[in-house]
Amino acid sequence: MKQAPHPKLLPKKLLKSEVTRTQSAKQTVVIVSPALASANNGNWQTAKRYRQLLKSNFRVRLLGEWDGSKSDAVLIALHARRSFSSIAAWHAVHGDNGLVVVLTGTDLYRDIKSDAHAQKSLQLASRLVVLQSMGLHELPESLQAKTSVVLQSTTSRVTLPKTTRCTRVVMVGHLREEKSPRTLFEAVALLAQHRDIQIQHIGAPHDQTLASIANQTAALYPQYQYTGALSYPQTRHQIQRAHVLVHTSVMEGGAHVIMEAVCSGVPVIASRIAGNMGMLGEDYAGLFPVGDAKALANMLVRFRQDAEFAQLLKTQCAQRAPLFSAEHEHKALLTIVESAIAARHLS
Repeated sequence: MKQAPHPKLLPKKLLKSEVTRTQSAKQTVVIVSPALASANNGNWQTAKRYRQLLKSNFRVRLLGEWDGSKSDAVLIALHARRSFSSIAAWHAVHGDNGLVVVLTGTDLYRDIKSDAHAQKSLQLASRLVVLQSMGLHELPESLQAKTSVVLQSTTSRVTLPKTTRCTRVVMVGHLREEKSPRTLFEAVALLAQHRDIQIQHIGAPHDQTLASIANQTAALYPQYQYTGALSYPQTRHQIQRAHVLVHTSVMEGGAHVIMEAVCSGVPVIASRIAGNMGMLGEDYAGLFPVGDAKALANMLVRFRQDAEFAQLLKTQCAQRAPLFSAEHEHKALLTIVESAIAARHLS
């Protein structure tokens, strides 16, 4: 009796077809993000990273709006308000089966309190995701049981040697009122006599009034430089070069730049808001009151002059860095998607 050929001896075309069948057997996850590559903001970075983390386990599509494809098993929608049309369309076809909504900062700290679409999205979803632990506190208790905390991740970078001639400060954030750049502009003026504190401000001029103030501030104070938007690799390199990252936002779901700084060995000075505390810890020593330019300026002077304070921030950030590993985020995402698929089979 003729024996079947050993798998290694099978024709290449057959082996390729086996691979194709395996790929086609994968369930399809569609990620909807209101911001795509051209926006280069936090939502886009999250969507792109989710695609990368999930693609080995699922077929993944990334869209600005759901197209109604019948092959999709799970919809992950970023932004409860801005993705509402996709969320509602999915629910009309599938109910809450496979419907996962990821809440952004503007969702948590503004929209779900007043916007009917954002509120409806919370009810329609089978699962909700917040990007830092304190986000849970913003949700009604009735919704917390279906909510998971999924900390974001980033790659670690080598901590670069720093000059001692000055302290390099970097702020990364598009010019929008939510990022509170006015707090930085006011702090720059208060630091006019501290030429050894050099501040670089990176971000697209989304608000022309704020962009005008940024350019005026740069003209008045040589230690402040507004660069406009930079590419992602350029921005990460500038964070690596800095001694400290400043983050002045009034609302955040979980800022990418904070974890990018922490995972580059760069400490952070940030506004005392829930989104920042959820990433850095409630007892983090580098927090200042929201909108308090004087407190920010004083903290930067202290960072420059007090080596023990600077070291404390570095130590606290180093302790947080392991939380932002890709392994942790991948495991959490996989659990959510697989449970959503399992629930569909049971329904």
